[in-house]
Amino acid sequence: MIAASINGEPAGLDRAAERAAEILSQAHFPVIAGLGTDIAGARASILLAEKLRGAYDHMRSREIFADLDVMRQSGIMFTTSSEARLRADVFLFIGKDLNDVWPGMMERLSPGQPPPFDLDGESRKLLWIAPGRALRTGGLAIETLETSNPQTALAGVRARVAGRPVVYAKSMQRKFDRFAEILKGARFGVAVWSSGSLDSLAIEMLHGLLRDLNQTTRFSGLPLGPRANAPGVVQTSGWMTGFPVRTSFGRGFPEHDTWRFEATRMIESGEADAALWISAYDAEAPQWKRDVPLVALVMRGTAFKRAPGVCIEVGCPGVDHDAAEFARETGTIIARIASHPSQAPSVESVLGQIAAHLEDCA
Repeated sequence: MIAASINGEPAGLDRAAERAAEILSQAHFPVIAGLGTDIAGARASILLAEKLRGAYDHMRSREIFADLDVMRQSGIMFTTSSEARLRADVFLFIGKDLNDVWPGMMERLSPGQPPPFDLDGESRKLLWIAPGRALRTGGLAIETLETSNPQTALAGVRARVAGRPVVYAKSMQRKFDRFAEILKGARFGVAVWSSGSLDSLAIEMLHGLLRDLNQTTRFSGLPLGPRANAPGVVQTSGWMTGFPVRTSFGRGFPEHDTWRFEATRMIESGEADAALWISAYDAEAPQWKRDVPLVALVMRGTAFKRAPGVCIEVGCPGVDHDAAEFARETGTIIARIASHPSQAPSVESVLGQIAAHLEDCA
């Protein structure tokens, strides 16, 4: 049975979709937020934002733009996890959250055997800056550089790679020298990080290190990307509008601004007077404090401080229904067959019903 409610009271799916259309059509400037959905759901969300002349934003936008801002301003070099697994003889991991961002990362990237080319009898080397206490290595030997400030450590390693002096404790200087020596000796190295623990300045420093290393060897990057299909939603937004998320149709055409169209800021300031929240991958509720008319398409078990005007439980992409989504395994968008098919509707199908009712509200 499909679970839907209006102001906390059970309702049929069609009636809930009709009420959602009423809420969104009555708003002067609605925002579609969360956007934790597959490619089909992202397409439907962007088309609905255009129809409503509203804006849309992803729940992981801060992490999205930590990487994207660097790419737009100074350029980046990156590879895929498959290429890294097959070719890399040196891995440089940065940040303590990597195992949480991608469970099984170590097994996927570093299965323990050497890459498929001659290493003169040497095994691949694994380095980790700021690994955190809960370091899970999959049984692989890793050299670590313990620090609470990965940005400073990256700066120190980059300085030593370039042969510049650094002023730190002797033990830390020895670590910098050891890491620099291994990085410079790589045949094909890969740096792996998550923007969840690094800001734009740290990521820019990292890419500066990669550019320095590429003067004498081959080194690339592997950003893991945020959860909730954020890379897939960004790519969908790009091919549909020419822009990433934090884009608005308020003036009848797509406009992108990372500050103006940030969902929480717009709601807290009163610029957005209604919201559609989508979270199909995790039971995650919006974090803004201001009450606005809210339509929520969420997983079962999502807890709200106040019952949304409309709440519809949707299925998880790739679990409850077939989906296309971004896969870290390949660095591309792939098709996934539902692992546990259910009757829970997809985000795309629910948004289609809401859009159909919008015609009656016009």
